[in-house]
Amino acid sequence: MSFRPSHIPLRLITGAFILNSGLGKTALDEGTAGFMQSMASKGFPQASQLEPAQFGKILAASEIAVGSALLAPFIPSKLAGLGLLAFSAGLMTMYFRTPEMTEDDGIRPTQDGITLAKDSWMVAIALALIIDGKKKRK
Repeated sequence: MSFRPSHIPLRLITGAFILNSGLGKTALDEGTAGFMQSMASKGFPQASQLEPAQFGKILAASEIAVGSALLAPFIPSKLAGLGLLAFSAGLMTMYFRTPEMTEDDGIRPTQDGITLAKDSWMVAIALALIIDGKKKRK
């Protein structure tokens, strides 16, 4: 199993943050779920095909699953990192596909884009877990 003591702060803080976010979304009202769905559909048009309540439940379950995987010490860091990478890449896709989130250069965040742009740290943590999780062959 690939779990190193240096992974503990990466997994603990990120996992707790994402798990808390997911638990907070378990009781979304229709309006909040609809707003989140409209934001997500800018990056992923398929999200608009769901009912807002259904989207909210899927979003909450996804965050709970990723957060829990990061917190579970029996899940290898590489696998937890891959889950985090999929999750955070989705956020970054939404950021880059939503024109009002970035300046004219398409990279730097506008005031509205800072909320998603700051989530780029999760991509870095995921990559660190994946790369550092590889075992050296003798």
